[in-house]
Amino acid sequence: MLSVPHKIIDRTKYLLGETDINPGIAISEIIASLIASGSSITGIPCNTAHAKSILKLIEKSIPESCILVNLIEEVGLYISEKHPEITSLGVLGTTGTILAKVYPEVLAKYNIEVIQQSDDIQELFVHQSIYDTSYGIKAFSNPVNQKAKENLSMAATYISRKGAQAVILGCTEIPLAIQYEKIEESLIIDATTVLARALIRESKKIEFIA
Repeated sequence: MLSVPHKIIDRTKYLLGETDINPGIAISEIIASLIASGSSITGIPCNTAHAKSILKLIEKSIPESCILVNLIEEVGLYISEKHPEITSLGVLGTTGTILAKVYPEVLAKYNIEVIQQSDDIQELFVHQSIYDTSYGIKAFSNPVNQKAKENLSMAATYISRKGAQAVILGCTEIPLAIQYEKIEESLIIDATTVLARALIRESKKIEFIA
């Protein structure tokens, strides 16, 4: 496992046009280091990095000998297999993830509707709870600031009341603030946990072949 965030341009800044440097370049270099160390299965826990313009660059750099497990695809597969009753859900994630429509394009294949936050709630309560330097999770992760917890819970409740049967925690930081199984009547799905289980599943396939 490699975690070197200081080397990777912020994904949302790239998607918003605030930088011309595609973060997929640095992510590809990090994956190359993992492969050189013996990795044959790779996953990227950043939801925003699965935006098409970033992911396509990464996919081009990965040799056929390495499996790239797609976090967003795995969430869709998980819901279809474990919770086939779900037909609508909401996503808590960065503004980059929301604007890039990372989840709607994948979940549409499973006939699942993605209910969006209002722009104000997304920017003021979700995105800032991740990024704000005075209380956001990126700045205060242990413990998570109470304001970030309250803002994200409010945003999840808002989605639930709009009819979402589930809420995806679609940013690596958010599960640090929301650590319960349901909000209102909506199921909580941690995308990072789904990816971790998928990586274990793929590794077991290789062990079995060996």
